[in-house]
Amino acid sequence: MVVTRTRSPIRSSVGLKAVMAVTGIILVSFLIAHMLGNLKIFTGATSFDHYAHWLREIGTPLLPGVWFLWIMRIGLVVAAVGHIWAATALAVRARAARPVQYAHRKKVQGSYAARTMRWGGVIILLFVIYHILDLTTGTLNPVGDPSRPYANVVADFAPERWYVTLFYTLAVVTLGFHLRHGLFSALRSLGQQSPRGERRARAVALGFAVVLCAGYLAVPFAVLTGLVS
Repeated sequence: MVVTRTRSPIRSSVGLKAVMAVTGIILVSFLIAHMLGNLKIFTGATSFDHYAHWLREIGTPLLPGVWFLWIMRIGLVVAAVGHIWAATALAVRARAARPVQYAHRKKVQGSYAARTMRWGGVIILLFVIYHILDLTTGTLNPVGDPSRPYANVVADFAPERWYVTLFYTLAVVTLGFHLRHGLFSALRSLGQQSPRGERRARAVALGFAVVLCAGYLAVPFAVLTGLVS
């Protein structure tokens, strides 16, 4: 008797796209919340420090100490790994379905943004590792005092540390390209495939990416120019 194995629904193309969508929503939601939290630095040191300390106390007394933060961090890691796994599996499957390269294949519109999905993930990953060592653990931060988050941020993006701001800018812009392409693809999958729908999807994706990038870059450039000190 021949036993046939049934592929898990999550490994199907539909399942992989669902994983991409769910994990993408989780990651984008975090990016929005994190950006809004960062912008509190414009309200002053006392307010920003209070916000940073409040993050460590979410869930208390139901949860001890910083348990909520660790639950959130683990959830983000799982979402990121799931997102990368699904994206890789879909890319490999698409390439396997078209093994022969066309001699004169036209470049698809948005190919530049699509290419950033390949190498952009590496830049973003390296930045996340640095960001954790810098502003989370304080290992690479000039102040590195968890009780003074405002001072940590100001010291991090000081004019003499312009290279940190440069790397931060590169990572954020790369993330913007990634989000623009990902959101545009998601909107097209939801039915925006007519010429008018594609124009609308492209405008929404670009607008969202620009706003998010501007929100993240506002903080380091405010410190660099002395607006925040």
